[in-house]
Amino acid sequence: QVQLVESGGGLVQAGGSLRLSCAASGRTFSSYAMGWFRQAPGKEREFVARIGRSGGSTYYADSVKGRFTISRDNTKNTVYLQMNSLKPEDTAFYYCAADRGMVVTSIPQRYDYWGQGTQVTVSS
Repeated sequence: QVQLVESGGGLVQAGGSLRLSCAASGRTFSSYAMGWFRQAPGKEREFVARIGRSGGSTYYADSVKGRFTISRDNTKNTVYLQMNSLKPEDTAFYYCAADRGMVVTSIPQRYDYWGQGTQVTVSS
């Protein structure tokens, strides 16, 4: 089992940056693909980004492409989400998730473990 703990959320002005971190427990971190999702009030959880086990493959939602960067450090059991040029519509609770499967997916239900989330608020 993997336990995930997100950090780095907060309040930022539009155009600003934040870096989210997600620390994983256990010694099998590198056997999971990792994803970031977000959920705004009254909306469904949506895919933000995904990174493969070695960090060589990354995938992004169109809404964040070119502004967000996902990365991982398997020596630190941590995945990151660098968020630049933030917009008010990026305001949401951000979650990291771990996927044991081998098929690239953006479907939340396909991910096996979830963190508790961290709030990101972007003011206009």
